Amino acid sequence: MQTQTHPTPTTFTLQVSSSAFGANGSIPIEHTADGANVAPPLRWSRVPEGTRSVAVLVEDPDGRSGIWVHWIVVGIPPEVTELPGGDELPEGAVAGINDWGEARWMGPDPPSGRHRYFFRVYALDNNPDQPGMTKLDLMSAMKGHILAVGELIGTYDSSGHTHGKTSNLADVKQVGGD
Repeated sequence: MQTQTHPTPTTFTLQVSSSAFGANGSIPIEHTADGANVAPPLRWSRVPEGTRSVAVLVEDPDGRSGIWVHWIVVGIPPEVTELPGGDELPEGAVAGINDWGEARWMGPDPPSGRHRYFFRVYALDNNPDQPGMTKLDLMSAMKGHILAVGELIGTYDSSGHTHGKTSNLADVKQVGGD
């Protein structure tokens, strides 16, 4: 779990959307631990001039032990304006380490109640593209380099679903994933 704050962006705002769910909408089960646990597609508006890379950070601020990181993607080329979903990343992009210690998407699996998931997209004037970056690494690398930011919030309530259906998640659920 990581709790540091987000760097303050400058003036430009990115529009972020997903074909899988709308703003403040429910994330479909296929993108969660109760389903296939595949990353949802994500799209954002054109980045401002001077952008050298794009980073994506997905967090659950409602975790029982604080903010829980579900996904980090760095090194996305500035001309790319979407992630297609699943495990596919654009050339040059790499996954960072989430709070399960995995370099991949780990979908929602709240122990109870409805949780919010913040999908943040950052346009950067640098290119932090090292494999295995944690949120702390990313926050440090982005400090003073954010040209624009946008976010999409999705929700998920696993009530009535079997938690940890995905075999890898069942193993790590014991360490506190949300």
